[in-house]
Amino acid sequence: MDLKINRETVPAAQVIFDSVQEQNVELDYILPDYYPDIFRLIRCQTVPVITGYSISGDKLSYELRCDIHILYCGEGDSVLRCVTQRQNFSRTVDMGTVCDSPEVTLKPKADHVNFRAVNKRRLDVRGAVSVKIKISCEKEQEVISDAFGMNIQVKKVPVRYASKKLSLDKNIRISEETEISPAQPPVLGIISCTCRTPDCEKKMISGKLLAKGDAVIDLLYACEKDGRGAVEPMKFSLPYSQIIDIDDIDDTFECTVTPVVISCDVTPSAGKSGENNVLKCEIELRLMCRAVKTSTAMLAADAYSTVYPCETSVSSIKTEQQPVIYSENRILTAKLGDGDDLPETIYAMWCTPKNINTRLGSDGRSAVISGMITWSMAALDPSGMMIMPDRDEAFEETLELGEDIGGCGISAEVSAGEVSYNISSDGVLTAKAGLDIRLSISSSSTITALTELSVDDSVKKERDGDYSIKLYFGVENEEIWDIAKRYSTSAAAVMEENELDGDRLKNGGMLLIPIIN
Repeated sequence: MDLKINRETVPAAQVIFDSVQEQNVELDYILPDYYPDIFRLIRCQTVPVITGYSISGDKLSYELRCDIHILYCGEGDSVLRCVTQRQNFSRTVDMGTVCDSPEVTLKPKADHVNFRAVNKRRLDVRGAVSVKIKISCEKEQEVISDAFGMNIQVKKVPVRYASKKLSLDKNIRISEETEISPAQPPVLGIISCTCRTPDCEKKMISGKLLAKGDAVIDLLYACEKDGRGAVEPMKFSLPYSQIIDIDDIDDTFECTVTPVVISCDVTPSAGKSGENNVLKCEIELRLMCRAVKTSTAMLAADAYSTVYPCETSVSSIKTEQQPVIYSENRILTAKLGDGDDLPETIYAMWCTPKNINTRLGSDGRSAVISGMITWSMAALDPSGMMIMPDRDEAFEETLELGEDIGGCGISAEVSAGEVSYNISSDGVLTAKAGLDIRLSISSSSTITALTELSVDDSVKKERDGDYSIKLYFGVENEEIWDIAKRYSTSAAAVMEENELDGDRLKNGGMLLIPIIN
């Protein structure tokens, strides 16, 4: 009887590029005539954003935008001023190989920034940002799923894999005007504007993906209170709803939609009273849509003939499924000052997570998220000067997941919500913030599958004697397949002869090994 082999093609995930690129940021800026002279520098911040990318052959090109915000006060003027400049960079990455439909992840981060006033009209900024780049590629791998004839025994294992992946990035714009409360002072200038996008809702409607969510804006603007410069905080949300048409998608796919802020611009304008109490908001979001269809196949992990010598070749295949997302909120508390360290007036307080690291807990059933939290405030010091001090504190949070996630890839994104603060009766300033943790668990496994199998039917295996049964002393947890292969019999025959169930020995002991031809 001839050997017959069934084959199946499965996708194998492979990381082809994983590195970090750095980009220097340099700015030599002369103030326009309508800005007052620089008297005291307050703060400088760089905000990097990936605005787009493209792939041509084995090259990845991406566009990096860096927004630079410099805050200062003029001489004899307590109003806070903000200088905003925008720099754009084009970078290229050599992926080393050509890949169809690669999965690209680009994460920008501000590394450091130094700034100084060269003179009363000139600013000098030097800093650096970095982009963490990870590119994954899928390559089809042909493996053996089954074999028949020539007394072949096949060890088959079930494998779950992403049989089809779909992806689409869609940019949307949100435009809206918001009127500030009559109790709030008019706007003299925007000091800072940050936009957060919590997890959005998603569902399938008539073969299309519907994504709904909110863009949450935290705003600080310069104003005047009691005849001197001050800062006023604002917070509001702008909703969005978008239908996304992805070819070939249906209810069999697991979908994720991740909103990413590309830009958030807020411009003050005059209302009916003639004062600046209307805010024009322009937001651009990128909705990153990913859909995965998971399939199951029985693949051959090993094979041998009970009669003839044979040779096998194997290959390691890494299979991936759609990441599982866990979201959890934690509360952080920090002591930020006491006694002489206390500011005279606090206008606003916020915090920023950075340097986030994620690792598997020692029990294999939890994830440990650690990093730094920068606590910041806009305040007046005891002399009445505007200050914006920062304070870094380390944090570590453990998320209990209730299941074994050993062997999975884990990563976390951390964002901070609203910050509240309190000065106790004994003069201690404490702050409290909600920390939103979004943990992604990428279930992947590496399996060994047969790629080649050949049988030499010109000669039979030699036995050490003419017998139909043999005694063997097995050890606990030994795999029955290995025992059967060692004696050129079948695992099914060993299990039947010894009334075993399962693929491993529960207890050690004497076994009867039937010899089959």
